Amino acid sequence: MISGTTRLIAHIGYPTSTFKAPMIYNPWFDARGIDAVVVPMGCKAEDYAAFLPLVFRLSNIHGALITMPHKVATIGLADRVSVTARIAGAANALRLGVDGALEADMFDGEGFVLGVLAKGQRLDGIGALVVGAGGVGSAIAASLARAGVARLAIFDPNAAAAQALAGRLLAAYPALRVETGSRDPAGFELVVNASPLGMNAGDPLPMDVTRIDPAAFVGEVVMKTEMTPFLSAAAERGCRYQVGTDMLFEQIPAYLEFFGFGKPTADDLRRTAAISY
Repeated sequence: MISGTTRLIAHIGYPTSTFKAPMIYNPWFDARGIDAVVVPMGCKAEDYAAFLPLVFRLSNIHGALITMPHKVATIGLADRVSVTARIAGAANALRLGVDGALEADMFDGEGFVLGVLAKGQRLDGIGALVVGAGGVGSAIAASLARAGVARLAIFDPNAAAAQALAGRLLAAYPALRVETGSRDPAGFELVVNASPLGMNAGDPLPMDVTRIDPAAFVGEVVMKTEMTPFLSAAAERGCRYQVGTDMLFEQIPAYLEFFGFGKPTADDLRRTAAISY
């Protein structure tokens, strides 16, 4: 039951039709008797800079989850930005500090890496390809670097975005081998679609799936369906894979801790979640 005392967590992005997080947070809040709610808020890119400060003027606002297409823009709108978010060049969580400052952090990469490791895929010393250098791709690349991958290839149609991400990665991890300009997955032990391709019917695949080694592990961030065309094609080749919502389940404990609600396990969240597609 939402009441006048309910703490509001805004889930800001566009379009909201793909949002899955409310179906994880809200059942967990309900099961724990926590007076809080996650509310989807559809905000287009051109309105975000004006809209965000007004959200945090609300007297019952507790924080915000930020998703596409606003993760990169959020960095320039926050007063304080975590080290992880600075390396990624993007943020997906906002809260008010005790002094009223707007604090930003990024958990996408942590969630993705935790999910991959939980499935038994080694990251230390391997080669990884990340297609997409936007907010989520940048976060995943940063967390893969922290997890110890030896070779990291970044591809984005916006070559400047890919090169800027490569520069931030090399500044933080000088020994890392970073490449840009190609999305050929051949020779990589881990390949990731961190682009929006797959959100809309008729989207091309993010890479040539026939070039993926069947022994490779494949990751997806698109959550419109559980098995996207990209994941289905990779599974047909025999690849092990991670669906988009796995990243959510693994990162939400860190989000909840950030918002002051404790830190459940991903399994705790799975037991109460009401995911639908």
